[in-house]
Amino acid sequence: MSIEIDVLNGDASWPVAKPLFDAVWPPDVMEKLSWGQVQWAHADLRVLIERPEGGLACHVGIYFRDVTLDGRKMQAGGIGGVMTREDCRGQGYASLALNAAVRTMRDHEAVQFALLFCEPHNFAFYQARGWHPFAGEVYAEQPGGRIRFEAMAPFVFDFTRAPRQGVIDLCGLPW
Repeated sequence: MSIEIDVLNGDASWPVAKPLFDAVWPPDVMEKLSWGQVQWAHADLRVLIERPEGGLACHVGIYFRDVTLDGRKMQAGGIGGVMTREDCRGQGYASLALNAAVRTMRDHEAVQFALLFCEPHNFAFYQARGWHPFAGEVYAEQPGGRIRFEAMAPFVFDFTRAPRQGVIDLCGLPW
């Protein structure tokens, strides 16, 4: 049995990913989430994993962005929209997709670190995969302007930089 892992253009692959988003985070669930009203950036790339029996099992969005860290411009990679169908959880799909996303970002030599946002129940999952809590401040754009982004906790993955504190400005929408 083989597992199909694709890394596709974000906008072009949205029609494939959307049904999984709708299944994992339907409107009635989204309205109850602390981050449900956040306006998110569109993924530059998407890691999609198909179930052996067909249908999308898992999604991870990949983002590339010029950000600032303590006022200094640099390139960051981002991870967002990590989700697995409920009946596919606990089978390693998210780990495979996350690893593929990190490898993809590593292939972009300009990426100095990666950043993701997650809820407390996912902290151990990401820490076990090499992500570190970021204890500083993160700023992002929203329709009303620049905000301190506190909807979810930031975690970083080290490439050539290993930020653990300071001020990160996403210079755009969060992911």
